[in-house]
Amino acid sequence: MTASRLATGGSAIDRSRPIRFSFDGATVHGFAGDTIASALLAGDVAVVGRSFKYHRPRGIWGAGVEEPNALVDIGGNVPATPNTRATTEPARDGLVAKSVNATPSALADRNAFLDRFSRFIPAAFYYKTFMWPDWHMFEPRIRAMAGLGKVDTDWTSPGTADQINHHCDLLVVGAGPAGLAAAKLASGAGLSVTLVDDQLRPGGSLGHRTSEIDGRPAAVWSEETVAELAAASHLILPSTTAFGIYDHNLVGLNQRHRDGRPDTLWRVRPRQIVLATGAIERPLPFANNDLPGIMSADAALAYLRRHAVLVGRRIVVATNNDSAYEVAEALAEAGAEVTLVDLRRDGTPATPAIVRLVKGRALASANGKLRVEGVTLDDGTRVDADCVLVSGGWTPTIHLFGQAKGKLAWSDARAAFLPGDPVDGIAVAGAAAGAVSLSEVFAGAGKAIASLGQTTTAVPRSTGAEATGGILAAWPMPGSKGRIWIDYQNDVTVKDVELAARENFVSVEHLKRYTTLGMATDQGKTSNLPGLALMAGITGRTVPEVGTTTYRPPFTPVPLASFAGARVGELMAPVRRLPLESVHRASGAVFQEYGGWLRPAHYGGGGGGDAERSIEDEARRARQSVALFDGSTLGKIEVIGPKAAEFVDFIYYNTMSTLKPGRCRYGFMLSENGVVFDDGVLVRLDEHRFVVSCSSSHVTAVHARLEEWRQDRFGRGAVYIHNATAEMATLTVSGPNARKLLETLDLGLSLADADLPHMAVGHGTYAGDEVRIARVSFTGDRSYEISIRADRAEPLWAHLRQAGQAFDTVVIGLEALMILRAEKGFIVIGKDTDGTTLPHDLGVEGPRAKRQSEFVGRRSLFTEEASRGDRIQLVGLIVPFGEAPLPTGAHGIRRSGGRLRSQGFVTSSYQSPALGRPVALGLIERGAARHGETIEIQHLGKVRTATIAAPCAFDPAGDRLHA
Repeated sequence: MTASRLATGGSAIDRSRPIRFSFDGATVHGFAGDTIASALLAGDVAVVGRSFKYHRPRGIWGAGVEEPNALVDIGGNVPATPNTRATTEPARDGLVAKSVNATPSALADRNAFLDRFSRFIPAAFYYKTFMWPDWHMFEPRIRAMAGLGKVDTDWTSPGTADQINHHCDLLVVGAGPAGLAAAKLASGAGLSVTLVDDQLRPGGSLGHRTSEIDGRPAAVWSEETVAELAAASHLILPSTTAFGIYDHNLVGLNQRHRDGRPDTLWRVRPRQIVLATGAIERPLPFANNDLPGIMSADAALAYLRRHAVLVGRRIVVATNNDSAYEVAEALAEAGAEVTLVDLRRDGTPATPAIVRLVKGRALASANGKLRVEGVTLDDGTRVDADCVLVSGGWTPTIHLFGQAKGKLAWSDARAAFLPGDPVDGIAVAGAAAGAVSLSEVFAGAGKAIASLGQTTTAVPRSTGAEATGGILAAWPMPGSKGRIWIDYQNDVTVKDVELAARENFVSVEHLKRYTTLGMATDQGKTSNLPGLALMAGITGRTVPEVGTTTYRPPFTPVPLASFAGARVGELMAPVRRLPLESVHRASGAVFQEYGGWLRPAHYGGGGGGDAERSIEDEARRARQSVALFDGSTLGKIEVIGPKAAEFVDFIYYNTMSTLKPGRCRYGFMLSENGVVFDDGVLVRLDEHRFVVSCSSSHVTAVHARLEEWRQDRFGRGAVYIHNATAEMATLTVSGPNARKLLETLDLGLSLADADLPHMAVGHGTYAGDEVRIARVSFTGDRSYEISIRADRAEPLWAHLRQAGQAFDTVVIGLEALMILRAEKGFIVIGKDTDGTTLPHDLGVEGPRAKRQSEFVGRRSLFTEEASRGDRIQLVGLIVPFGEAPLPTGAHGIRRSGGRLRSQGFVTSSYQSPALGRPVALGLIERGAARHGETIEIQHLGKVRTATIAAPCAFDPAGDRLHA
């Protein structure tokens, strides 16, 4: 390969603005408008990287996102970014580029010796080797060699990435001839259009393929069309990739900036979509087809006409289709000596006299070591060359169509998969739909707009020479001699695919994972179809019978910063605040974060005071008289509608539809795997209206869960979900004198036990505002939860504080509440449960045994795992008299054969002021059947003993609920 920059030409570069950057420590010169790849080619840099597994030298293959080889880490005066494609990254003055997977450089990689051992490390070798004597002996070194790119440990964020939500009538993906024509027609139909393209300049193939449109050069027509769309206020986004289509045709766009700003993430919700995403040129199969200097023919033409880079002086162009003929002619006119080798004997286009044509021959192998030096044809003829350009046909870029659940159809005429049955709201045009000539492209664009129900004006006309689409399929063949590469990025050869077939990994999904074919950042853009065709040949099937792998987003890598956007710190997890926060602070509250809420941990004891003593004092006084607690964080999610009762039955483990209006019931929600997801009280206000009072830290998750199941099984007319948590404050009054304190408020309802019994709800007023009073308890004492409008809570709280002075009222924080609930054996989900806890592990067996109707998680409660006899179950733990509380997280241990085995762990542990001793809860194997048994508890090497007991340690009869 002897590439060079021509003295003239180059539509993309500005020769008045020279730039200089470094690659692997060497200085590279270029011009503004160059990519890193075009500047490297202009400087005749052949080896730009090393292959993933064998560390073979690799050169530039393509000119865009299809590039599998030229990955670089960039830094210097630009934000440090690993694994950047040199073909899409603009070259900038002062940029520092470093080849990946090479030490110290791509040209002199010290790990190149690995290629000598290639026969011992074929596909999936890691599944079969390094097993003896122990994988962990080899793992550190293997992991150190794995992966591409290097993270800059000194990296600093260039700032917050923007995220934009956008709506339009039509989104056109791709600004080549098909996309521009579709956008132009849609604009004429009165639609609002968003046009996106991953290139800096719209036009696509019009930027380097000779054509004429409506009597004007294609480049002029392209510029005029873009200007016309911009003047009509349509949105045009260059340097923007549509990386994924999601549910309801939500399209994700990644917009790159060239001024140092982070990429912008666009979430576009168009009414309709046109995919004009083009096609990618495929390689040809021959031995050593991965040598530097072997390139895509179309990429070479792009470098010539856009960057004035002639990729070689003695060039072999190998093809099986018509598209390479223009390439050969252009390179010859630029001064190269060109030999065109066409696999076909007949039906080839006219060849200019300045190009030597060899018909009916294929390349057998490429010759050279660090760069290609020539080729050998299948008849043994050797042709010297410093560059080999190949065109094995075109693969339509139908990734987005596949992501939208579109089905593909095989075309023998195009030797490729094309879009099959249409998808609602999505049309495909241009090369992505199999079009070759501009006339086909424009006709397809018109049909695409018409298929979306739009009336089209006259479509553009091709008035110049037309491309032709003749092709003779050239696939890798089983049993081929030499090392023929299918996937350049992942070092997958013909022999690797044959090995996969021998070991029965013939499914395309298994083939992909066994060989890594089509994985990583490349995602098989150049390799998938040749790999599928080879598997078809090995197994005696057709390519469509083999099928394709699943197309998944993103189409190209998207920076994580784009997905994160401004969601960092409090914007990621905003601190939720109580309506009465300022009041609590004025009362000396010490705040801590609990489940995303900033809440009073205790009152007093801060600033060097004795916090533990303050907490115990709050818990003690709460049992003696009356306590006030701000429970506004409790969930208040309303479920409303004619099928609300059926809905809550399905959501809850317990049967809830039998609950009478004005009554409450405690229950569990389960995940689909049967694990306890949340607990809390359900309030039934009337026949068709419930309030889900979920735990504070789970409000958001429970709301999302309810909405998900509503959408899945019930219409909005049957059930409506409304999260009123932020609208209402909830003030809790608990203790022996709770009723007496409330009676001083004149709430307009009877508090007598006959009228408002435990687990009932009533309605009254305070200062003209409606209040809801639920008689539920998380302390085990008589308790009332008063819910009022959040903006009216402060006067009520002040009245409670003032009236409570006569009853020695104490205001308690969450830490004291945790002691009170632990004394009663009441659980906190996520603290006294883990990701395996099922409801019967907590002693709630009834619904599992008796319920016949379906509910979330029901089937998972009867699996072999759920029925194990040694499951860990909720218990209380009592330590010997006079000992300190058990450490939370300490393990219950069992000694067996001189070894220790965990049989559970402590989940909650406190010193109980009411009992004068520690109390603890835990999950212990078969705990429910082992009450009275003493076990050993170990923590940080120290072993203690504890006796298993019932979870409830205080007032087990529940008399204090009615005191």
